[in-house]
Amino acid sequence: ASHRHPTMDSLNLQLTYAALSAFLLTFILIVTQCRHTFQQIREAFVLYQRQCNVDAAASSNGSSSADGSSNNNNSNKKRGSKGLNQKKGSTTAAATTNEEFNQDEGTFTIGIFHPNCSSGGGGERVLWKAIEALGEMKEGKIPTRRGKMRRDDSGGSNGGGVIGEDRLRNCRNLSVVVYTVDEPSVNYQRDLLKHVCDRFAITIPSSLSINFVHLHEEKYLLNKSKRLTMVAESLGTMQLAWHALNKVTPHVFIDTTGCAFTFFVAKVLAGCKVGTYIHYPTISTDMLSLVWERRPTYNNTSRIATNPIVTYVKLIYYTIFAVCYGLVGSLADLTMVNSTWTKGHIQYLWRLAGRVHVVFPPVDTKSVKELPISNPPRENLIVSIGQFRPEKDHSLQLKAFASLLEMYDGAMEQSNVKLVLIGSCRGEDDQQRVDQLQKLARELGVQDSVEFVLNQPYPVLRDYLRRASVGIHTMWNEHFGIGVVEMMAAGLVTVAHDSGGPKSDIIVRPCDFKSVNLTSATTATTGSNSPTGCLASTVEEYATAMYEILKRGALSEETLAIRESGRIAAERFSDDVFMSSFKETMISSTLFK
Repeated sequence: ASHRHPTMDSLNLQLTYAALSAFLLTFILIVTQCRHTFQQIREAFVLYQRQCNVDAAASSNGSSSADGSSNNNNSNKKRGSKGLNQKKGSTTAAATTNEEFNQDEGTFTIGIFHPNCSSGGGGERVLWKAIEALGEMKEGKIPTRRGKMRRDDSGGSNGGGVIGEDRLRNCRNLSVVVYTVDEPSVNYQRDLLKHVCDRFAITIPSSLSINFVHLHEEKYLLNKSKRLTMVAESLGTMQLAWHALNKVTPHVFIDTTGCAFTFFVAKVLAGCKVGTYIHYPTISTDMLSLVWERRPTYNNTSRIATNPIVTYVKLIYYTIFAVCYGLVGSLADLTMVNSTWTKGHIQYLWRLAGRVHVVFPPVDTKSVKELPISNPPRENLIVSIGQFRPEKDHSLQLKAFASLLEMYDGAMEQSNVKLVLIGSCRGEDDQQRVDQLQKLARELGVQDSVEFVLNQPYPVLRDYLRRASVGIHTMWNEHFGIGVVEMMAAGLVTVAHDSGGPKSDIIVRPCDFKSVNLTSATTATTGSNSPTGCLASTVEEYATAMYEILKRGALSEETLAIRESGRIAAERFSDDVFMSSFKETMISSTLFK
């Protein structure tokens, strides 16, 4: 039998090694050149900040040399401020004496990737609460962890919760850059911070320097694709991050939108330290299970689920993407997640990453926990809170409500029970979804008992929470469930989906009306076994739970006990808890070293 000559095999192997070596060398050269370029941008921004500090100090002291210093550094200022909209008075304007002057003010930069920072959802509340926490860290309001975190005067970080001098210095010199796709305007920052205050009741410390990098010309990169959606979105966010970091390169890059593929650009190419706060994994083992079991859902249409060949192709696609997602996710220096459910999935997928920290998102429980529970009595009102996105499954709420009204010969319909869907519409897609829901309500014959409340300010939401008896939340595998906590804190008996964050973290003691035996409303304050809400999965389960709650009446001992217990349980997710946990996690990480 003929065989190939050993010399030819050896030559082919050498050529393969040479090709791989050339590819690796080229990659290293590209990365090196990218890092050098990004380092220049980073240094230019630091020089820009320092010059702003000098100018502000000179101006406050009435120095006539301010103009000359500004002209000598005009090129640095031009490059450092490229694409920026800076917070007025945020760079050492308060330094009025030489003793107070700090030339390095604002030179330790944290860049936050949140393209839709002006939206009004739960993710944006986390963003702005995190920025508020960074402002407090800058002012020296750093919490201690079980009394063990203290300043290390030797200048190092000795572990065990000790804060090194380098970390404290970076806190003092902290500034924030927010990457957004919003268009710039003269009053952009003033209007945005006012919106944040009105919508979320959040006020950013005035000492914190905030710069906005506007990427409105690259907004098209976030357009959704009808095919290979996850790949297209990931490539789009990588390109957007590239444009963002070419304008301002921070020392620390933090993604708060779940765009893990931006880590490659930020860490490998730009040399940033990387942190992330994950609300929901881009892909999860549950998504793989849905495809494998061929169950139709909003992201696995019946056309795909009923075709075995297409199902297997999609399963291969999901598996490859999950591997890539795990690799880029492992680049993060600090990983924070919003629930134990999210933590489990991230730990499974990001196997090379370090410790995953659970930092529950901030919920404004303070403004609703004072709402009266029993006086005046709650109305027969069922409230839903959530953006009108497909995964929220508002159609399940309408179907369950229709089933409720039909129960026991229409007893609930005669009691004038109403369903109110409260949420925000982000654009045409959301509005079309609302139109479809209104059509579904007409088809079910419940349109007169259903109200849609869109894009309303917080006082309107608070008023509905004051009046309502029942809260409903239907998203399958909700990553956390801020709306669920808000309703519980307001005193509503809340029915959430039996999955995800609501099941693992929020309603950890669900109510079973068949066996519930509460003798007084004070049980919730004296014992830890009182139910905090209800869990359901199907139309029938939701309808039954709502019926059992409403038929007992707003002032029954059982209902009042659940309300009180739910309100107490909601305190674990308050703003104060988030602020403390976020600051502890940040300062103890490698991001500030």
